Amino acid sequence: MSNITLVNARLIDPEQGQVINGSVVVAAGKIAEILLDGTTSKPAAKGKIVDCGGMYLAPGIVDIGVKIGEPGERHKESFRTAGRAAAAGGVTTMVIRADTIPVVDTPEILAFVLNRAREECAVRVHAMAALTKGRHGAEMTEIGFLLDAGAVAFSDGDAVSTNPKALARAFSYACDLGALVISHPQDPGLSAGTAVTSGKFATKLGLPGVSPMAERMGLERDLALVEMTGVRYHADQITTAASLPALARAKAAGLDVTAGVSIHHLTLNEFDVADYRTFFKVKPPLRSEDDRQASVAALSDGLIDIISSMHTPQDEESKRLPYVEAASGAVALETLLPTALRLVHAGQIELPQLFRALSLNPARRLGLPGGRLAVGAPADLVLFDAGAPFVLDRSQLQSKSKNTPFDGQRMEGRVLATFVAGKEIYQRKKLP
Repeated sequence: MSNITLVNARLIDPEQGQVINGSVVVAAGKIAEILLDGTTSKPAAKGKIVDCGGMYLAPGIVDIGVKIGEPGERHKESFRTAGRAAAAGGVTTMVIRADTIPVVDTPEILAFVLNRAREECAVRVHAMAALTKGRHGAEMTEIGFLLDAGAVAFSDGDAVSTNPKALARAFSYACDLGALVISHPQDPGLSAGTAVTSGKFATKLGLPGVSPMAERMGLERDLALVEMTGVRYHADQITTAASLPALARAKAAGLDVTAGVSIHHLTLNEFDVADYRTFFKVKPPLRSEDDRQASVAALSDGLIDIISSMHTPQDEESKRLPYVEAASGAVALETLLPTALRLVHAGQIELPQLFRALSLNPARRLGLPGGRLAVGAPADLVLFDAGAPFVLDRSQLQSKSKNTPFDGQRMEGRVLATFVAGKEIYQRKKLP
């Protein structure tokens, strides 16, 4: 923990919904003081003084749903490389998934994961545990013991259960313990063996497609179980217009429900897979432009609460295959912020709204203290230039795997520095 004063910054406050010019004083790892430009007070000299040069200073990103290769697939991503990528992307907290080899479904495996994270990562790391043993959708895990061991949520990820009775039992038990369940809304029968979203373009490519209704059907089933059990529930990715009315009804009915969306579904569409480009193969598959626009509007309106990277590293051998056989997923820890800024530059969302979805809302949903720019909050911060242009070169990414769909694309927005508990863990260029 370090004492540091960041002056001459444009402060993004997602709680108050405003951008203001001012300074932030950090002491003992927390925000000790926020002073606005034009006031008579001046920031007291506490440790290092950093001139932010009029750039944006925001709460660090809290990224839900990050895949790490440890244990079992360290050749794809390690805690060390993921931590470096997170720091370079302004992500100060990673919430990692349970779909490892072996699955994080016992307190012992969870302890291993958290210990490795503490040893290797400069960013904060919290972990999900599996909801059912082996993510098989049948027998629930020891939710109480896993909570005691540090699990912040429970999810089987994209291994969607076909057993509603077992799922209802797990939801009910999680409710009794106050645990958060994170689900992947998708009907497993309709989506089995598919690679793209169904429609004319899928037919033209000759690829097996899944109807957007598969997401709605999965969500409707989950919401019925939420209504029955009262569990705290988060849908990891809502990507189709067809799902939004059901989500709106659940929230209006007072169910404890939130929803997320990946950055890829906010900024890409089904046409990006033209020429069978497997780096654009993600799960669920990229949707129509109408669905993308509906997701952006839902995010702007607050119906969708959280943006995540859904960082899923895959090695070259997994991606350099025919489209149907290629692995799904893309790395996104470093591209999350500059890609999200596309929505800001397009006038579809304001910066405070963006950081509500990137920082404040995920922290609140998980009961974490971060995500805020307020006195007493952890000094987890990202300093960035929202207008800095660059062309992404995937070979320069910190992630061990380089499977990004944005390789060679023009972007605007560079992370300049990242701070965790007031300690600078990343710097793009030397600051004064």
